[in-house]
Amino acid sequence: MFKQKTVIFFIGICFLLLTAGAVSAEIREMVDQTGRAVNVPVSPKRLVSLAPSITEIIFDLNCEDRLKGATTYSDFPEAAQKLPKVGSYVYLDLEKIVSLKPDLCIGIKDGNPKAIVMRLESLGIPVYAVNPRSLESIRTTVLEIGKLLQASERALQVAGEMESRIDNIRQLAETADNQPRVFFQIGISPIVSAGSDTFIHELIEIAGGVNLAEKYTSYPRFSTEEIVVAEPDIMIITSMARGKGFDLIKAKWKQWPNIPAVKNDRIFIVESDLFDRPTPRLIDGLEVLLQLIHPELKFHSSRQH
Repeated sequence: MFKQKTVIFFIGICFLLLTAGAVSAEIREMVDQTGRAVNVPVSPKRLVSLAPSITEIIFDLNCEDRLKGATTYSDFPEAAQKLPKVGSYVYLDLEKIVSLKPDLCIGIKDGNPKAIVMRLESLGIPVYAVNPRSLESIRTTVLEIGKLLQASERALQVAGEMESRIDNIRQLAETADNQPRVFFQIGISPIVSAGSDTFIHELIEIAGGVNLAEKYTSYPRFSTEEIVVAEPDIMIITSMARGKGFDLIKAKWKQWPNIPAVKNDRIFIVESDLFDRPTPRLIDGLEVLLQLIHPELKFHSSRQH
């Protein structure tokens, strides 16, 4: 029975491929951010995004008309919610992807299953992978995807705006008289923070704060006692939870009135999507951080609309 289902699935995939629309005959070789040489269409027309961050970047490049599918949590901008969904970026639906007849998939190194990527490529669907690990590499990713989609002019505008906004915030933060100690809490239980090799650490530093988790890498866990001893001046909390979940966690920390952040009422809740997706929207998160860490500074966003 298992063999029979496997054969039926394989025949179905082949049928979808055979009935796919005409793919551009013009192909070029590009090296993606994993170091793989990928043969991609010169002008891809049917894209499937394999991560929410990729979806956002494609919209930023004004190429959303080519998007034929995206992953489950591709919810920004609002129009992305209407796209056909191909599973989560970790659990991709191979058959659904193939049914959308893409001439190119754009994915991420960390998260997309290697086995699915290999299956897609064996079926003649190229997968170009990116691996942004810093603000600078996000800019590089925007430029690369712009080149991939023949939208380099727009990509230069987006990347240039990112650089300008970062520079403005860095220069303003450097005029501050102090550098408050910041504990950035991700989620509610367990207590997790952001180490020195994360976007969040980079954002905190540029915004003129000191990240209390900087001696760690990745996403270390903390006990309540460790945070009490660390005495953060500011606590910033981000979570997928909303409403009562946030009220409860703030109430929990108020049991420790000797923590400076509690004593001075500097516990803040922020939108998680502004800090956990490697897209130009991280600069929105950076602007939020600056205003929370240094409310005394007169800040005006330089974002272009």
